[in-house]
Amino acid sequence: MYLSKLFPAMVLCATTVIAGHACAFNLPSSFSSLENHSLTTKVSEPQPDNIKSKILTEYSQWKGTRYHWGGSSHRGIDCSALMQAIMHGSMNMNLPRTTGQQIHNGYHISQDELKPGDLVFFKTSKSTRHVGVYVGNNEFIHASKIKGVTVSSLANNYWQAHYETARRITDNA
Repeated sequence: MYLSKLFPAMVLCATTVIAGHACAFNLPSSFSSLENHSLTTKVSEPQPDNIKSKILTEYSQWKGTRYHWGGSSHRGIDCSALMQAIMHGSMNMNLPRTTGQQIHNGYHISQDELKPGDLVFFKTSKSTRHVGVYVGNNEFIHASKIKGVTVSSLANNYWQAHYETARRITDNA
């Protein structure tokens, strides 16, 4: 008899304590105005760390592959074909074949706005362009004529002297 009266009282006390503590949490002020935020946009935008991870996974499959102008295989690849392979493999984006075509995709961004996945373009001679994909920390992946597929620093004097532009690719080309 005593337990049958005690049990409902314990349930009532536990519920009150839990409910009281739940109301006592101080939620961040950003939660008070969720109608001002579009959660679907935030969720659907690829996160830079996720993009970087996917690009680096693709890079690991090409690392050290020798440079070959016009090449598009593991026997030899040029810079624009490498960008096609990396962008398709990491983000399912299709790029045109040449740097001259790739430079017209997406939209221009400044060097200080670079995020993983942005393409960086260099004017290496009067009639030649080079392209790589930015991966963060001032580094980019590209097919180097000397080193093959590698990671280089944008801070390098050579790359800074030949830097032309950067493009953020927004959808399939």
